[in-house]
Amino acid sequence: MNKTSRNPNATRERLIQAAIALILRQGFSATSVEAICSEAGVTKGSFFHHFKTKDEIGLAAVNAWSEMGTALYAEAWREATTSPLDQLHAMLDIMAGFTQRPDEPCICVVGMMSQEVALTHPEISQQCSAALATWTGQVTRLLDAAKQQQVPSPRFDSESVAWFLNSIWQGSMLIAKTQSNPDLIRANLRHARAYVDSLFEPMPTPLNS
Repeated sequence: MNKTSRNPNATRERLIQAAIALILRQGFSATSVEAICSEAGVTKGSFFHHFKTKDEIGLAAVNAWSEMGTALYAEAWREATTSPLDQLHAMLDIMAGFTQRPDEPCICVVGMMSQEVALTHPEISQQCSAALATWTGQVTRLLDAAKQQQVPSPRFDSESVAWFLNSIWQGSMLIAKTQSNPDLIRANLRHARAYVDSLFEPMPTPLNS
């Protein structure tokens, strides 16, 4: 008997991670309960002990991916003394770092599931929408905070810009996947950074004492 069979939480996590791996590799529709069990190395009985349906583990996969991303992005604003605009720069740098992991394509469970199940699995679609809104909310917060420190030029709606940046991020991953070219994502993120910077007047240069 292995440790996961004696630890229900570990077994559940193993199933979720197996589902994520398969979704990233082949999509949700092509992923069966049997395949998830095989990937996780557990029985179907163990699966149905934790999840009633494949849709239920799909929801869990979206939640786990969103929580993982939020934790990684949080490093960008870990230092409270860093300016909001620099925190947003750091967030973009973290995103660019996702494209540089060896043998691991830069793709997103939330984005993939959003495209695949939007019209067929409303509950999963709603969860994907919530995850995308969480990302957008984080960027909106940073842009709003940056407005308090730097003069916006011209005036802009933070949430609208945040959704624009989210669209660049998700769309870049989609296109880069078809071309097997992560350089495209990094280039688009550089354009996104330049665009964000253009929304603010430069900070005044302090006078030498």
